[in-house]
Amino acid sequence: MKKRFTEEQIIGVLKEAEAGARVADLSRKYGIAEATFYNWKTKFGGMTVSEAQRLKELEAENSKLKHLLADAMLDNAALKDVVSRKLVGPQAKRLAVAHLMTMHALGVTRACGLIGISRSLFRYVARRPDDSELLARLTTLAGQKRRYGYRRLHVLLRREGWTLNWKRTYRVYHGAGLMVRRRKRKRIAGVERPVRVLATGANQSWSMDFVSDGFVDGRRLRCLNIVDDFTKECLAIEVDTSLPGWRVASVLERLAESRGLPSSVTVDNGPEFAGKTLDTWAYQHQLQLKFIAPGKPQQNAYVESFNGKFRDECLNEHWFLSLRHARQVIEAWRHEYNEERPHSTLRNLTPK
Repeated sequence: MKKRFTEEQIIGVLKEAEAGARVADLSRKYGIAEATFYNWKTKFGGMTVSEAQRLKELEAENSKLKHLLADAMLDNAALKDVVSRKLVGPQAKRLAVAHLMTMHALGVTRACGLIGISRSLFRYVARRPDDSELLARLTTLAGQKRRYGYRRLHVLLRREGWTLNWKRTYRVYHGAGLMVRRRKRKRIAGVERPVRVLATGANQSWSMDFVSDGFVDGRRLRCLNIVDDFTKECLAIEVDTSLPGWRVASVLERLAESRGLPSSVTVDNGPEFAGKTLDTWAYQHQLQLKFIAPGKPQQNAYVESFNGKFRDECLNEHWFLSLRHARQVIEAWRHEYNEERPHSTLRNLTPK
């Protein structure tokens, strides 16, 4: 009946009834039932045409608001269903859209709008190459170099002839769960550091320091590390249970015969370095010992950085059964460090 008569026509029929026309005659004239007439009278009785149009607009607006409210409540329920999911990355968002479409019967446009992606991204199908061979080689390298992260493993792959960028290496590395657990390091206070004259060539300045560890039976183990400040090469790692000043001088004597001595060596204030034995030997060979300030290991940063790598990649990875075993393992690691391990400050070249 709403399609046959407009509000203006209905109000016109009611006006005729008010003017004295009989309801039965009006029903016959317009082809409506008397009940319909009285329904019109209940709804539009006493209204003008403009008021009836306004009522129609209000009804339409009310219906629209009800639809919006129902849609908002449905969207809210759908979003609560996926709020516990971690929507990081396109693939996770695609899965969330598929979940909304399946569980809440939402259309693709509406589901994509709720998650915040386009329909083209939802329908995108990756065309990545097969990474099975790369994964196998990367897993093998990660097993051999247990403390190498994806950057150094990427350098090793490039050396072997693999043509790939670091993003692909990281994706396969991360997907295989090969991440290296970061070990906590001691915090160093942010204090003002003295400006140090940088070496401009090999064999100009060295740095020395001791690192302690232990055997399986609990006995102490000491390592004397000597590093070239320019090339970052580890010149020697002397391993023993005790390393007094004369042993330090004998290691320097051996290096002097094979490659010569630098103009200076940076050391801390330990008794082996500050004792008369090493001081006398250094004076006789015109070698300057540069002592750092007490309690300021950051002033001997080159060897301290090396010590961290040495402990992380060698000492923490092995249990030493004997002094001979420790010397073999540590010397093998020193050769690997100098000849194979990529060094980031050397543009991924080796110290050698």
